[in-house]
Amino acid sequence: MTLTQQYRQQHRRLASILVLGGACLSWAATSAAVEISPPPALANKAFVLMEFDTGQILASSNPDQPLPPASLTKMMTSYIVEQSLKSGRLKPTDQVRVSLNAWCRGSSTESCMYLPLNSSASVMDMLRGIIVQSGNDSSKAMAEHLGGSEEAFAQTMNAEAKRLGMSHTHFDNATGLPAPTHLASARDLALLARAIIRDSSDYYPIYAEKEFKFNGIKQGNRNALLYTDPTVDGLKTGHTEAAGYCLTASSKRNGMRLISVVMGANSMQDRADQTRALFNWGFSSFEKAKALSANATVATAPVQFGKADTVAAGVTADWNLMVPRGQASQVRTTVQLNPEIKAPIAQGAVLGKVVATVDGKPYGEQNLVALQPVEQSGFVLRTWQHIRKLFK
Repeated sequence: MTLTQQYRQQHRRLASILVLGGACLSWAATSAAVEISPPPALANKAFVLMEFDTGQILASSNPDQPLPPASLTKMMTSYIVEQSLKSGRLKPTDQVRVSLNAWCRGSSTESCMYLPLNSSASVMDMLRGIIVQSGNDSSKAMAEHLGGSEEAFAQTMNAEAKRLGMSHTHFDNATGLPAPTHLASARDLALLARAIIRDSSDYYPIYAEKEFKFNGIKQGNRNALLYTDPTVDGLKTGHTEAAGYCLTASSKRNGMRLISVVMGANSMQDRADQTRALFNWGFSSFEKAKALSANATVATAPVQFGKADTVAAGVTADWNLMVPRGQASQVRTTVQLNPEIKAPIAQGAVLGKVVATVDGKPYGEQNLVALQPVEQSGFVLRTWQHIRKLFK
């Protein structure tokens, strides 16, 4: 299908969004402790709605099913380019050559930046070509520039996927062109989007750019929500016959950011409508609640055979939960310490756990750790402590 046909199809709305037969919907990251209205029913192969700060999955269908990701693949390509810029391995003005393998040959059947054969472009132009124009040519050229070949670059992509916890993903190329084992899950793609927003803050604004002009050819970003919803600021669209219509998007409203991944929708309009429905449901249904503050003493744990008799226990980062709207004040925490805590204790050692409840029902848990180290007592004191323990 040509891009022109795709854009025409975008304006033909389906009558309604149908429920997928047998789709298993889940929401509220932990157990269904608090009743909440179900997420919208969507006609696609898989979807995920994630809250950015906590990584909590608010709704999903088939979140771990490996599926053809089409050009959502290019989020990993752009992420690696961005991290190479951040580390200094690449410079924004470095020139990247267009090989015969990368060249699009003037094709109108695939997404291209339309780089001339044997020409070169700067890394920043290539990055915009990947993100805004979804260029297969710019993706391949950057893959060859960084990896020596697209095949070698795919190995780097898979190593990064493993590091990010993308356990249901395998990349064969830098573009998302169909290959039997080139697959990714909706949850994994949400993790990747979260990494881009978190780790590539200097370059993330590019994902919101509506158009990019190169070589006299101006192309628009295919993420329709960028034109209709000012709270949406990324990330990437994708489409092949095998993948259907896919969209990874992010929206920030009133200090809360959500990430949506829709895979296998039936049209460009569908993927936009479904993403919009997920965002509206998520923002209206949930609010953020702070369960614990970083480095605050949650419990004082008794210590055996230490120079100190107790150690402060807590969490090293703010612990936030996404809870049904109106329930933030109902969050409570309960401490469960390990039965015996013996010195020496390293700072950060796990001493037990803390369980969060909402309206009296479990909603999540975190490890409790030592907020400072405790040295083991000397021989004489330790002997006395052993004797005292025996008498107790």
